[in-house]
Amino acid sequence: MPVRRIAIVGGGPSGALCGERLASAGFEVTIFDEHLAWEKPCGGGLTHKALLNYPFLLNGPESKRLIQEIELISPNGRRAHLCLDHPIVIYSRAVLNGLLLDRAERAGCRIIHSRVGSVDISGESPSFTSENAIQHSDFLILASGARNSFFPATRALEPADLEMTLGYFVPSCADAIQVKFVRGLQGYIWSFPRCDHLSVGICGSLNQHTSRELHQYLAKFMHEERISADGARFYSHVLPSPRANTLASRRVAGHNWALIGDAAGWVDPITGEGLYYALRSGELLAESLISGQPETYPHRVRDDFSADLEVAAHIARTFYHGRFLGGSVTTRMIQFIDRSTTFSKLIGDLFCGAQNYTSLKRRLWSQFATSLAEVLDSMFRPVKSSPRPSPEDA
Repeated sequence: MPVRRIAIVGGGPSGALCGERLASAGFEVTIFDEHLAWEKPCGGGLTHKALLNYPFLLNGPESKRLIQEIELISPNGRRAHLCLDHPIVIYSRAVLNGLLLDRAERAGCRIIHSRVGSVDISGESPSFTSENAIQHSDFLILASGARNSFFPATRALEPADLEMTLGYFVPSCADAIQVKFVRGLQGYIWSFPRCDHLSVGICGSLNQHTSRELHQYLAKFMHEERISADGARFYSHVLPSPRANTLASRRVAGHNWALIGDAAGWVDPITGEGLYYALRSGELLAESLISGQPETYPHRVRDDFSADLEVAAHIARTFYHGRFLGGSVTTRMIQFIDRSTTFSKLIGDLFCGAQNYTSLKRRLWSQFATSLAEVLDSMFRPVKSSPRPSPEDA
């Protein structure tokens, strides 16, 4: 049966962009969302690869911040600065979601502010409940986040594939992103400067950390960085952070349905970047439907980015908990950044999205001798901003 009527559950970046592309191609698209443009608890950063694919996010008039400096802080307080060749653009999520929904509506999408209830994909055409009535479509797209009750014919993400986030929208300003690593935490603390406030938060594996632990880590960071919570608005949320076997084996599409964005679990398990993968997965599904080949969607995603995310998932545990040259990986990384321009450029490319994980190991080893020589040479020069390391991380 030809697919013409498409229902999208979720009006975030993945659902809105997918809807825009489909409506522009002549499909009858309805987006259902109970929040619409809301202030989702995350950094809101768009990397270089996102801006290359979607230049309107850089060139449009909407309020945003362009940031080219990241301060990284090791578990023992050692600091290093990355000056990025390509800026990270930071939006308030309310602004970003509103922008994408406006584009979808202008393209012809019908947008309904409503919660979706039960879903049935057992028949030829999927059905679901919304606005106290049963709705029908030819194809159902789930873009409703990592934790919901709509996963048809696929297993829900387990706690080991999820991370807890909590933090504050702080009425303050800054010029650089801050990222702090904490000993024992599979995650990190962040401070992202937006136009009129900071998004300050922490993420950690849902099955390894409690909200109380995360609160304590975040409070200590805010005290050390003199970030006041006075007048701040608290937030918390659960986001995907998938394991490699989940990315490789989880079903994300059927004959009349598909998952995109956080619902599919497509988030970088090291950096936590999710916006690019949300947008790109929505675009790839739209291309599959427009071509009349929805069954090609999982293959398109794997060829485009999910295989690379699997590599990242294999690296993640070593990155957060591994040891290198007698210290934690994150501490050694920050020391190398501080002392080697070659290594600093590599990590800067990784953070801004210009370096993928598939070729990361090859680049690391090809540049290792140069990086190490720069580190050894710098040991005869004073280090600008590093405190004395603790015995554990020296």
